[in-house]
Amino acid sequence: MSYKVAVVGATGNVGREILKILAERKFPVSEVVALASAKSRGKDVSFGDSEILKTQVLDDYDFTGTDIALFSPGASVSKIHAPRAAAQGCVVIDNTSYFRMEKDIPLVVPEVNAHALKDFRKRNIIANPNCSTMQMVVALKPLHDAATIKRVVVSTYQSVSGAGKEGMDELYSQTKDLFVKDSREPSKFTKRIAFNVIPHIDVFMEDGNTKEEWKMIEETKKILDPKIKISATCVRVPVFVGHSESINIEFERPLSANEARNILEEAPGVVVIDRRENGGYHTPAEATGEDAVFISRIREDDSVKHGLNIWCVSDNLRKGAALNAVQIAEELITNYGL
Repeated sequence: MSYKVAVVGATGNVGREILKILAERKFPVSEVVALASAKSRGKDVSFGDSEILKTQVLDDYDFTGTDIALFSPGASVSKIHAPRAAAQGCVVIDNTSYFRMEKDIPLVVPEVNAHALKDFRKRNIIANPNCSTMQMVVALKPLHDAATIKRVVVSTYQSVSGAGKEGMDELYSQTKDLFVKDSREPSKFTKRIAFNVIPHIDVFMEDGNTKEEWKMIEETKKILDPKIKISATCVRVPVFVGHSESINIEFERPLSANEARNILEEAPGVVVIDRRENGGYHTPAEATGEDAVFISRIREDDSVKHGLNIWCVSDNLRKGAALNAVQIAEELITNYGL
């Protein structure tokens, strides 16, 4: 069986990555439709090595007869068009934040909680988690199963591609300007991002957390376990692609570094690169273009009872968004009767 698939936000970073992954994984498509805003009407986007799609306008598109729509256009657009597509019989897999915390919409990482898809027809909308949440829960799930996680303290080092093309352009232009002793005011970020780090992603909330930090906390609870206590600090760093996380974990039961390493080496979606030597770990540069969540620096934390530290990196455009959406679609086809 083959499926008519629409990619919404097809001209953006994630949309282009979705098209690439659909082709790479030989997803069973009968037709692929590229959708975006009116300003992108007729723009060429690639599907695979040889096929060029002409972008159509989302506002004008009738989703009747379209089986699956992979959305990454921004929350305000998904708010309007995802329910419209769902009402016309199309299954929506949405990369934006808009639907994630709605109780009757599954928030899914296939390696972690594919079972949440069982009621997907209730709304015909499935949410993709935040990119930072996604890589963290892939790492935490097998450890939680083994020793039950009580508390997580995570600090993120998030690339500028998480802020879209504008974020990547700003890092590039600021870096170039500094080398010629020029400067310009930041527009996408609140401070200069070139040769700097910014402890601020998304808007501030009343409790002092940013919305990005709130997302990591609440999404992890919804996906993995509502009883886990989580503290997050999210930082933007001058890296083009790839998010990194330093994760401190406190368990209910003992779990040694060796035991954790063995468990993670067998876990789906995880690759362990953990040699205690120069270069014996993964960085965002090595993770770019890869499907896996990479784990390094596995070590025991003696400052708490049953504590562990890990370093986690992943391609935020790929596994953190596009790949996960395609994996959800594959799971629906294989196990949930789509």
